[in-house]
Amino acid sequence: MGEIGKNLYVYEYGDEIILVDCGLAFPDETTLGVDIIIPDVTYLRERKRQVKAVVITHAHEDHIGALPHILPEFPGVPVYASTLARGLLANKLKEAKVSANPLRKLDPGDRLELGAFTIEPFRVGHSIPDAMGLAIHTPVGTVVHTGDFKFDQTPVDGRGTDFDILARLGAEGVIALVSDSTRAEVPGYTPSERVVGETFRGIMSEAQGRVIVATFASNIARIQQVIDAAEALGRRVAVVGRSMEQNSKIAQELGYLTLKRPFISKEEIARRVKEPLVIATTGAQGEPMAGLAKMGNAEHRNVEIQLGDTVIVSASPIPGNEEAVGRTIDNLFRAGANVIYHSIAPVHVSGHASREELKMMISLTKPKNFVPMHGEMRMQVAHGRLATEMGVSPQNVFITGNGVPIEFHADGSARRRPAIAHGQVFVDGSSVGEISEVVLRDRRTLADDGIVVVVASIDRKSGRPIGRPALVTRGFLNGDEDNKLVEQAIEITLRALQAKGDRSSEPALIKAQISEAVSRFLHRETRRRPLVVPVVVEV
Repeated sequence: MGEIGKNLYVYEYGDEIILVDCGLAFPDETTLGVDIIIPDVTYLRERKRQVKAVVITHAHEDHIGALPHILPEFPGVPVYASTLARGLLANKLKEAKVSANPLRKLDPGDRLELGAFTIEPFRVGHSIPDAMGLAIHTPVGTVVHTGDFKFDQTPVDGRGTDFDILARLGAEGVIALVSDSTRAEVPGYTPSERVVGETFRGIMSEAQGRVIVATFASNIARIQQVIDAAEALGRRVAVVGRSMEQNSKIAQELGYLTLKRPFISKEEIARRVKEPLVIATTGAQGEPMAGLAKMGNAEHRNVEIQLGDTVIVSASPIPGNEEAVGRTIDNLFRAGANVIYHSIAPVHVSGHASREELKMMISLTKPKNFVPMHGEMRMQVAHGRLATEMGVSPQNVFITGNGVPIEFHADGSARRRPAIAHGQVFVDGSSVGEISEVVLRDRRTLADDGIVVVVASIDRKSGRPIGRPALVTRGFLNGDEDNKLVEQAIEITLRALQAKGDRSSEPALIKAQISEAVSRFLHRETRRRPLVVPVVVEV
């Protein structure tokens, strides 16, 4: 709620809990050095015995990416997912050495009994095959949880949304609709994925050299369209990037990706420089370690950008990634490629419903209560207003934040409950939850104003300074060339050491004196606040 990413929804009846999705969020400019962000599951950890299952709507990282980190706390709890999601998730859990949670089948048309809950998945359109919404039948009524969706009338895989199930649910009665809000501000309809395929074919037919297409590794339908366009024009296809290679292999094995001739290996690309290949790669968000950025920086092991290459960036930048994407595009142009991206050609369409489709979902399900989810606050507000326009009573629209439960009753009434423990956990390398806001604050200080290390020797008994303190800076001054400021800071340190109190010989107090004095002086002189680290050596 109030954000995109980190999806984890808890449905609770009596002493039974089911989870819908368990995803991650990506770091932004305020979470320096953090790899990923996952939900805080303190509430669930305190109720381990009540957690019956995890139900997955689709296999995007913001819906499954936290499972390798969270499942170990819930051994034996099964994970239910569609065929493609199970395949991708099995590989992810195997890499993380998570083996105590069985993966079980749940496809559209199935019915799953989980204690007081009966789960009825239904097919929806999205930017990955096998995306599902869920009808969650409970003793007090049915909740429709849409998952990520759009109403694509011409999906690439030919599998359309289960409108008949949505209409039936609406006729039977829906106590609450919990619905995707990502594009609630966007009027009209989201274009079909097939629009992108037609654009690919047009670009490839005019390109004289190689065509490199960057997209999300999980967007199997987009990769299929790359293959279809290439094969129609007699071009061979290669995939580059670890996640792209893994996902393509799994999707082929499960029948979600089909091609007439096998992919050529990435090692062959360099030997086929003169051939009009099509290369599908990762890095559409400008990630510095992904395939496309490495190509733009001439650092890729297998692909060197050639004059005449055409690069298609088949994604729109996630908020916060605009600068990285722009930098990658500039580097590709500089290397001699012709780059085509979403703002100059329809090489990307969203997988989320726009306003007219959101209206249709409300019209089909006829909910008593409405909960906009999966969106930043402005998107949830826009979606909530849309629901009132469609006839949902304003007091039955719940625009809420993370950690705020909503309690539904058999008479159709609903109310907010006091907030539960919630938040975010930072994953940094192999560390999960060890990076606190204090650490991030220090990292932001280092990034903004650098660091100043003050080293002083003191007499163990008296606390008096021995010799002259030393001062070292990084990211604050140009080396230590500003000798006047350095010398003044050293004098300030000496004064702090000589300002004796009754307990001034205690190292902790001496460090605090030095830090406060030097910080105050440097801010007064420079209007900057570097991280001051005092090092006190007792002699």
